[in-house]
Amino acid sequence: QVQLVESGGGLVQAGGSLRLSCAASGSILSINVMGWYRQAPGKQRELVADITSGGSTNYGDSVKGRFTISRDNAKSTVYLQMNSLKPEDTAVYYCNAFAAVAHMDYWGKGTLVTVSS
Repeated sequence: QVQLVESGGGLVQAGGSLRLSCAASGSILSINVMGWYRQAPGKQRELVADITSGGSTNYGDSVKGRFTISRDNAKSTVYLQMNSLKPEDTAVYYCNAFAAVAHMDYWGKGTLVTVSS
């Protein structure tokens, strides 16, 4: 089992920045990919960014060039630096961890990001 705890959400004005953190605990050696997804009201959950254990990254089209995902393996923590935030970035952001061998997806409880215009 893997437990994920997110932090860093909040209210920010358009153009501002926030950094989200997600700390993993439990069977962390089983994790291959960690990432962030978001879900806005009335919309489906979508990929924001993910990062493999080797450091390869992948971003959703809407955040490319504005958001950066990083990972501190020593702290079992993944970060999402969000710059140039827009009102359409408003959503609940969820941390995700994928363990390939076990075919398991783990999710955090989510953290709300609100961007005001």
